[in-house]
Amino acid sequence: MTTFETLGLSPALLRALSETGYTTPTPIQAEAIPLVLGGHDVLGGAQTGTGKTAAFGLPLLQRLAKETPAKGPRKPRALILVPTRELAVQVSDNLKAYGRHLRMNVTTIFGGAGMQPQIDNLRRGVDILVACPGRLLDHMDSGHAKLDAVELLVLDEADRMLDMGFLPQMKRILGRVPKERQTLLFSATFEPRIKALALEFMRDPKQVQVAANNTIADTIVHRAHPVDNGRKRDLLVELLARRHTDQVLIFGKTKHGCNRLAEQLAEAGLPSVAIHGNKSQAQRQKALDAFKAGRARILVATDVAARGLDIPNLPLVINHDLPMVAEDYVHRIGRTGRNGASGEALSLVSPEEGGLLRQIQRMLKAEIAMETVEGFEPSQPVRLDAPIPKNGGGQRRQPAGGRPGARMGEQKPGGQRPPRKPAARGHGKPQDRGAHAHAGPKQHRQGAGRPQGARRDTRA
Repeated sequence: MTTFETLGLSPALLRALSETGYTTPTPIQAEAIPLVLGGHDVLGGAQTGTGKTAAFGLPLLQRLAKETPAKGPRKPRALILVPTRELAVQVSDNLKAYGRHLRMNVTTIFGGAGMQPQIDNLRRGVDILVACPGRLLDHMDSGHAKLDAVELLVLDEADRMLDMGFLPQMKRILGRVPKERQTLLFSATFEPRIKALALEFMRDPKQVQVAANNTIADTIVHRAHPVDNGRKRDLLVELLARRHTDQVLIFGKTKHGCNRLAEQLAEAGLPSVAIHGNKSQAQRQKALDAFKAGRARILVATDVAARGLDIPNLPLVINHDLPMVAEDYVHRIGRTGRNGASGEALSLVSPEEGGLLRQIQRMLKAEIAMETVEGFEPSQPVRLDAPIPKNGGGQRRQPAGGRPGARMGEQKPGGQRPPRKPAARGHGKPQDRGAHAHAGPKQHRQGAGRPQGARRDTRA
């Protein structure tokens, strides 16, 4: 039987794991930890919720703890790139818990927070830097983040970073870290562009795949309720009233829609909190903390919450709007049914969304039971052969601007970004371009073509 002891972890890490409540390694941990400790580059395929943070974090901490850092200011020796603020916070918190008996300084960098505290942390010295690509580039360009001492590089949720258009930013960052390093790449899928990234930046990586792509826990029950789009809110209130003791995570399509839905639920006597890309990091963290602690029963979110959130024992996820990309369904409902617990995924499906439901069923290779709620019968049936809404079609979403890898006001031909004016001149705090998921086509059009200094990110 594989245990954390047999994986070769140090007594300090084993003590921290015991205090944290970890008992048995997950499959990704059992396979990846020995490879990382052995110094190999690792290409890991694992869904969120499988324990991959510990799979790379534990051996990373052990390797750094064995080596004496170079004299002088402590530059980051490990860099972990993540797509969203929430995941950055979660990874950082986990590393601090695992390394509580080690002398390791973990620092996070992401947008939506002040630059100066991050600069101060970098100046004090860092062992492990967890960062979103956009804000890290800000610090690199200003000379505050120096990556020439990085020994271990981790790309976490690499597929999500590519979805969000970060390939140019990732390549710039990868070009600034030493070539002699250990690289770990974790992704939910091993699609061709992930393999191309691995071939370009990794050395003979060992591949670890603990589950088939887009697998879903078999402890989750799936249901779909057909309903007219204009009556979704009423049906949602009815369902929440029936499940009045359950904590619920509700996914919407747009930031404005999530705000409005949270307000409408509150008006119906169902207090809710909302998170999305337009919220400051402090607002988002406050809402998440209230939800995780059980002080808030209902959380309404865009796909910014589809990955990187570990909410213990969440019984119910509701899709108020179906995702435009089928893979996002997997990540959304992956918030429930974790670690062997039972969970339920409900989707409110309007007749216009029949094509999106078909996409999801094809990806899952299974039907989702359709159950009509009395009194909420749709005016026309949900047809699975309905046309896919614009910008659906099961294709990966492209960033605003129409070109893969380009983002609004950031990328010019030749790979150079336009100069960015410093925040001190009145342009506000730089926002991390890695902190937001995509919204629908209307949001994309609103921001296109704005100059960098005036850009307002309209995505989730």
